Amino acid sequence: MSHRPPYRCGAARGVTAAWIPAVCTLLTALTAGGSPLVPDPEVFLEKYGYLHQDNHIHDAAEMQSAISDFQWLSRLPITGELDSATLRQMAEPRCGVSDEVSQQIWAHRVNSILTGKGSAVRHRRRRSVKAEKWYKRHLTYQIVNWPRHLSVSSVRLAVQAAFQLWSNVSGLVFQEALEGPADIRLAFYDGDHNDGSSNAFDGPGGTLAHAFLPRRGEAHFDIAERWTLNGHKGHNLFIVTAHEIGHTLGLEHSPVRHALMSPYYRKLGRSLVLSWDDIIAVQQLYGKPSGDRPVRLPGQVLHATLHEWESTELHSGHQTAGQPLYCQGVFDAITMDHNKTVLVFRGSVYWTVSAENGVKGPLPLRQRWSDLPPAIEAAAFSPLDSKWYFFKGKRMWRYTGSVLDPSFPRKSSELGLPHHPDCAFFYAPLGHMVVFKGSRYSVLNLQTLHQEPYYPRRLTDWTGVPQGTNGALTRPDGRLYLFREQRFWRFDPIKVRVTREGQWAKDLSWTGCSNAPQGNNIL
Repeated sequence: MSHRPPYRCGAARGVTAAWIPAVCTLLTALTAGGSPLVPDPEVFLEKYGYLHQDNHIHDAAEMQSAISDFQWLSRLPITGELDSATLRQMAEPRCGVSDEVSQQIWAHRVNSILTGKGSAVRHRRRRSVKAEKWYKRHLTYQIVNWPRHLSVSSVRLAVQAAFQLWSNVSGLVFQEALEGPADIRLAFYDGDHNDGSSNAFDGPGGTLAHAFLPRRGEAHFDIAERWTLNGHKGHNLFIVTAHEIGHTLGLEHSPVRHALMSPYYRKLGRSLVLSWDDIIAVQQLYGKPSGDRPVRLPGQVLHATLHEWESTELHSGHQTAGQPLYCQGVFDAITMDHNKTVLVFRGSVYWTVSAENGVKGPLPLRQRWSDLPPAIEAAAFSPLDSKWYFFKGKRMWRYTGSVLDPSFPRKSSELGLPHHPDCAFFYAPLGHMVVFKGSRYSVLNLQTLHQEPYYPRRLTDWTGVPQGTNGALTRPDGRLYLFREQRFWRFDPIKVRVTREGQWAKDLSWTGCSNAPQGNNIL
């Protein structure tokens, strides 16, 4: 698929004129409302196999049929129309593998279950489709490289668990090959990586990874994503790896709501990771495990295990070139206390950075703030009341020193605040706490513990500040610093706009990361 300019309202591109104004109106409304960047629907449907790419011209009937097929696989009401729910779904993070034959393969699988017989599988062009598979049961895999902010040991454990997920329910056996050839290779890449322009990665969000069916045996991951083993921010490497491994074994995307092979990213929850559809799909290709007793693990168990692995890495004080682990660009929250000490939080630990003592840590989070869960999503110290505020999921914790205040934690909804905030900070010009979430921000009155009237408002009030910042603090000179991945934005409250941006680990000495290594470490 060749590169084309982004879709612009008014450019017909072979679609009926009546269809264009409605789509333009929806795209404008969704983007203004703070939804993820909505892709050109026609380009999206071509890329994922719902429309042919011949001359990139499609009539209204083709568009309606393609939209209906997409809605079916995405478990949306099948209207054949590009409504707001359909456009939002197109913007969600997902796997980059095409959905072209997913509906036919799934129908064949269900028919086999109901009748006990197989039947020819054909897709919309009447070409027969045969599921790809390996013709051996012992497969080797190799990890070519890994994200800079995760250690090789934690990546290896996550990948091992992802392969074991499939071997527990099938006749397959997997073994890591540390060197030499391997059947399946996993690698992290940035942007265009010689897989064809349609497979080029697009940065954070959008396409997370893609894989190739047997017997090419490759799975590629976007290194620009924030990969994690625990926590709400970022994407869980174990879940995405397990999904892509499914493709390398020959599995297509599934329409089943909780299936691991659903094309869209899902968080690791408490329920079973593999659905009945995932298990039947792999067993139809490779049979049942020895002893005919599949082992299904609930997400709650895996979540606890992944958390334990990541905590072990963090508590070990793992450093790169003598720098704290957070200097590689990934942390959960950041704030500054009344002594001008900067605190950086990640997982179950935190670091302190002061002009007198330099960097200290990692220090156990619960050793200072008991009852505080790991992987908090936002943290802020308020000089107004000298209290600490922490946010995670649907709750807020408030501490006086190291003591949890009575009646806390409290539900964010009771305070008028959003769930899963991006960041929080005390903002002196307002005299209140500010909480960012997506394209909007809320203002919390710390005396009444209620949101101020006329909020939330749009983030565009903060000229130059991007969405998705994962930490913020105010320095002694009154200027606000906001962080996202490796970059920072300095907001001037007098000029009411961003006046500087750059790489915080390299440019801001007070983060404790001077001489921090740069680069992607791509092999």
